[in-house]
Amino acid sequence: MRAHRKLKIRLKRTHKEKLQKLLNGGIQPVRVVRRALVLRQLHEGKNASQVAAAVQISAKAVREIGRRYEHGGLQRALYDAERPGARPILDETQRQRIIAMVCSDAPEGRARWTVRLIAAEAVRRKLVPRVGREVIRVLLQRHDLQPWREKNVVCRRTG
Repeated sequence: MRAHRKLKIRLKRTHKEKLQKLLNGGIQPVRVVRRALVLRQLHEGKNASQVAAAVQISAKAVREIGRRYEHGGLQRALYDAERPGARPILDETQRQRIIAMVCSDAPEGRARWTVRLIAAEAVRRKLVPRVGREVIRVLLQRHDLQPWREKNVVCRRTG
């Protein structure tokens, strides 16, 4: 077992006031409230294992919150950093071309577009190298399109 250096967290007066306001305030995410409680107890001189038992998180998490406060300040200790998320599968041009394809007539022999047909046809026409049904479904949903509900009806001319 590794010996951990003692956390000596000294909150600035403004940070203590912000923590108190946060803890006395309205609805906050539980994660933020726990982190605020950890910082307050560390400031009071408690060690990581005492704080962990009181707040019901691991001592490692307590040390991490303390480290984040030391290196990044109050905001970094209380809140998670923004995460970049996954890169979009389709770029804007690909999305526009697929939407344009869906707005045109369905392929010969088909009465209407289906999600599977759109995905297969987009690859066949080389609009995208590959695409899944779910990506197509979400794209259509965002544009409020339901091509499978629209049937290309040929009207007979009378007389």
